Amino acid sequence: MELWYTEKQTPTYGITMKVKETYVSEQTEFQQLDMIETEEFGTMLVLDGMVMTTDKDEWVYHEMVAHPVLYTHPNPRKVLVVGGGDGGVIREILKHPNVEKAVLVDIDGKVIEYSKKYLPQIACGLDDPRVEVIVNDGFMHIHDHKNEYDVVMVDSTEPVGPAVNLFTRGFYQGIYDALKEDGIFVAQTDNPWFTPELISNVNRDVKEVFPIVRVFWANVPTYPSGLWTFTMGSKKYDPLEVDESSIPEIDTKYYSPRLHKAAFVLPKFVEDLVK
Repeated sequence: MELWYTEKQTPTYGITMKVKETYVSEQTEFQQLDMIETEEFGTMLVLDGMVMTTDKDEWVYHEMVAHPVLYTHPNPRKVLVVGGGDGGVIREILKHPNVEKAVLVDIDGKVIEYSKKYLPQIACGLDDPRVEVIVNDGFMHIHDHKNEYDVVMVDSTEPVGPAVNLFTRGFYQGIYDALKEDGIFVAQTDNPWFTPELISNVNRDVKEVFPIVRVFWANVPTYPSGLWTFTMGSKKYDPLEVDESSIPEIDTKYYSPRLHKAAFVLPKFVEDLVK
């Protein structure tokens, strides 16, 4: 008998893939966590029925959360990741020698535990001496650490369950306060096909807090529609003013110096959402 996994990305649309094996299916304190082996995308982490990351395409998302913002800030030394318990963003941050400390705060320790076991190539940086891993509420961590970080990255699920508070104006204000005087933050902000209002609302809220706001995008096949957006809020530095010739070639598969500014060129219908 064949076993197939389906993520209903809307009430009338979804993606389906053949499953080879189920490693974990557990209701944690915060969410339903499943770790499955698929024929097409390899090992896959699923939270509350939503694909979070897979062996095959994880590097697109993790590179685009980390590198555009880290190459916009001229000297990022202390970085915070809210969420991201799989460790992929941390792995990418560690490719930047200027970073002296990376703090990861994820509310669900089970995500960290099972990612280390079943996604070791993604979670490989979590035990690095430059990394501090904290199992706690990222929303509260932000509010308890003022003027501390050069860069904050929000690697959250969609705005359901424990991630709801990570899509509010109060959270963006908290991030602003947690950043140093020239700090920058970036957050994943879903897709424009099925959640256009979310992108517009986040853009409006971030603009009320940060003087420089830019939206960029990437292609992530297992995320709803494949077209995924990210929003960057900066106190001082504009990613569009970065000298691309100053960006070094590093070990990546998606991000490159040539892609840095190109990623901020939005399709017209997405551009209209953030005017």
